Amino acid sequence: MNLTIRDLDPDADAALLHRWLTHPKARYWMMLDAGVEQVRDEYRRIAAHPHHDAFLGLHDGEPAFLVERYDPRHVELAGLFDAEDGDVGMHFLCAPTDRPVHGFTLGVITAVMAWLFEDPATTRVVVEPDIGNTAVHRLNRAVGFQVLGPIDKPEKTALLSVCTRRQFTTAIGAPA
Repeated sequence: MNLTIRDLDPDADAALLHRWLTHPKARYWMMLDAGVEQVRDEYRRIAAHPHHDAFLGLHDGEPAFLVERYDPRHVELAGLFDAEDGDVGMHFLCAPTDRPVHGFTLGVITAVMAWLFEDPATTRVVVEPDIGNTAVHRLNRAVGFQVLGPIDKPEKTALLSVCTRRQFTTAIGAPA
């Protein structure tokens, strides 16, 4: 599977992201009713934030998934979780498609995790998906995430989970 990741351009990518984020599949992103301008503004805000980044994932050169990387000490989990040095927060969303590819989402999360761990400073990836998002909980387990437990965020109850480099490499059967 040929997956690459590039910086997201809030202006150029807003219409594409709008289609993805307003699709029923993206309900856990809580932007179903957002307009293109709201999506653009949100990703401009992320681009300007010193502790939050957004990226566009490509499959064979075509846009196929969205990735957000954040510092959980400053974004999403600030004051809710005792983040450690080397922790990196992550969100990902695969684009809706009429032609699903078996194993694609697992391939994406595996590629995103490998990409995050390419940075030697990253020791652990932290996620906080909605507690009701059982599909992503299964994917998280498949790549080595350990559940710490539910956590109440202002917008949702999340299932806080972490994955070390060793847990990830063990889960995917790669050398540490």
